[in-house]
Amino acid sequence: MRLITHLRHVDLAVPDYAKQRDFYAGVWGLTEVANDNGISFLAAEGSPEQYVIRLRKAGEKRLDLVSFGAATPADVDALAERLRAAQVGIISEPGKLDTPGGGYGFRFFDLDGRTVEVSADVAVRKHRKLEAKESVPVRLSHVVLNAPDIDATRTWYETHLGFALSDTLAHPHMGQVMHFMRCNPRHHSMAIARGPHASLHHISFELRGLDEYMYGTGRLLRAGVRMIWGPGRHLAGDNTFSYFMDPHGNTVEYTTELEELDEDAWHPHVYDFSEPEVTDQWGTANPMNELVAKESFNDVDRGVFVAPPV
Repeated sequence: MRLITHLRHVDLAVPDYAKQRDFYAGVWGLTEVANDNGISFLAAEGSPEQYVIRLRKAGEKRLDLVSFGAATPADVDALAERLRAAQVGIISEPGKLDTPGGGYGFRFFDLDGRTVEVSADVAVRKHRKLEAKESVPVRLSHVVLNAPDIDATRTWYETHLGFALSDTLAHPHMGQVMHFMRCNPRHHSMAIARGPHASLHHISFELRGLDEYMYGTGRLLRAGVRMIWGPGRHLAGDNTFSYFMDPHGNTVEYTTELEELDEDAWHPHVYDFSEPEVTDQWGTANPMNELVAKESFNDVDRGVFVAPPV
């Protein structure tokens, strides 16, 4: 039974907090809604979520947390009981949250030692419909995580959190390189990419439409933000992509028009990653190659701990 409903937010720790905050609250187009002693909470203008990115000043760069939503506190409790029975490492028991919007949730380690949170009853943020040509994020689209064994991580998220496989990317010489996973009809709320170590691959932000996506991409280019790959349109998920680097070397994406699936009728595909039309249907992006791929391996994440075996 699927108890997780959607992706809420991704939390990052960074040494140069001021530079990172200026980037996300500035050219990237998020809105700072709270700031407390070296912690910044940033919302997407079109999203009911209290915030989609949390930044924390720290000595080392790390992925602090990935947060998902649940429908009710009872679902949070049921998931906690399921994980406890499976001997998944629980960090905090279900209870009241003291982050913006409050709510009821708990935290635990995934297979690769990342901290994951699931919460319900978080207050809805007052948000608005974005206007035409307003090129700021509408919502958090998805997060992609690097893992040394993507099949084991995929199985863990399917077994314990109820995620479903949407599609897989594979390469004739490398085998399977990415699994796209969903927790609702959107093609993917997370994906698992094959990398040399557990780390953050990228965070993706949805824009209002194609025009807004292109205006936003152009704004970042004119501001001198480094674009790694794009603009283009993937085959898996059918979404657009422009990948940039934030000031600490994390890959962040502007996207739009992510595919909505008929889950009852959907059958996962295995797409050949070496075919140009798979990576970019339009043919407008710079070619995907080994150097581009390595950009998103990211640094070894010192915040990842070894979770108990499952």
